[in-house]
Amino acid sequence: MRVCLSLGSNLGDRLRNLRVALGALDSRVDVLLRTWSHAYVTQPLGDEEQPSFVNMAAEIETTLEPLELLHVAKAIEVALGRRPGERWGPRTIDIDIVLCGLTVLDTPTLTVPHKEFRNRAFVLVPLVEIAPEAVDPVTGCTVAELAARPAVGGLVSERLPETLEPLRLEPRRDRDG
Repeated sequence: MRVCLSLGSNLGDRLRNLRVALGALDSRVDVLLRTWSHAYVTQPLGDEEQPSFVNMAAEIETTLEPLELLHVAKAIEVALGRRPGERWGPRTIDIDIVLCGLTVLDTPTLTVPHKEFRNRAFVLVPLVEIAPEAVDPVTGCTVAELAARPAVGGLVSERLPETLEPLRLEPRRDRDG
């Protein structure tokens, strides 16, 4: 299944946190990291006294079901020092499942497509860079169409010039068995 993820960090070495999260995803036998966007500096939602975020998007191919992928994402967040906290609060890493192909899912622990992604420039701007043709199964609009709407909020300050490379802390597992 093709999955679009949003990743963000505003604590510690933000770029390293994103690179390690990409590497952790890519080291799994059940996940293939297809592509990822540049990193973007963005202003935080909610508590504006916290540090700015660095956000990016990644596209993966996975054999995992959405809830299984959520558990993988949460385990990576915990491994990178994420602690439970306030909504929209500071965090070392945040990994959100934005789209899972054309899957629509609404459970107490996971909603796909992500509930707020259509209204967040810090999700849509990186996502349109790597998957402009991806379709929101709820609205039928492409990511590019959603990003072009004037009502999109969540300020994106700048695109960082360098391309982040995944940082693997564990060796890549053999995908062939």
